[in-house]
Amino acid sequence: MNWKEILSVSLVLFSVIDILGSIPIVIDLRKKAGRIQSEKATIVAGVIMLAFLFLGESILKLFGLDVPSFAIAGALVIFFLGLEMVLGIHFFRDNAGINPQSSSIVPLAFPIIAGAGTMTTILSLRAEFSQLNILIGIIVNLVFVYIVLKTSHWIERRLGQAGADVLRKVFGVILLAIAVKLFKTNIAIDIYAMLEAYKQIKQE
Repeated sequence: MNWKEILSVSLVLFSVIDILGSIPIVIDLRKKAGRIQSEKATIVAGVIMLAFLFLGESILKLFGLDVPSFAIAGALVIFFLGLEMVLGIHFFRDNAGINPQSSSIVPLAFPIIAGAGTMTTILSLRAEFSQLNILIGIIVNLVFVYIVLKTSHWIERRLGQAGADVLRKVFGVILLAIAVKLFKTNIAIDIYAMLEAYKQIKQE
């Protein structure tokens, strides 16, 4: 156990998960669904992150997927969430389409908390840090995520309606930017891989 490594892992994951930046989305989902199941969302996100820590690439290969394709899929979901927040239109249906059980898993646990960025980061951290220190870093972040989800109603009251609306649009733009960056990076990786494969076929 290395406390310096644990701190480094915790800070990296905190930046990627960015649960504070996701507060407007959490508030919006809670309004649509009536409530958010904080425990369920945290546990599901934790299971996803731990699965990727220990089985990451094997899970993707099982479904014939690679990390860039997975990241692109997550980027598309994040993009539509950002559009909802900025434009006030609804891609994820209200009322019948969203309930506490489903919204606590999608899109809250995935891709907001344990999204493609979080999972690819965990895969990258494995090359630099020990699994034990990464595991502790994940647990630290999950505890913080749970606290934020549990106190989202209190946070909303402190912000007020105007403050929540402003935050929602600002972070909606940020989400769009993250989605575009994630998409561009991973589509470039996919194109490069296809070009390399094409070159190899030509050489053969």
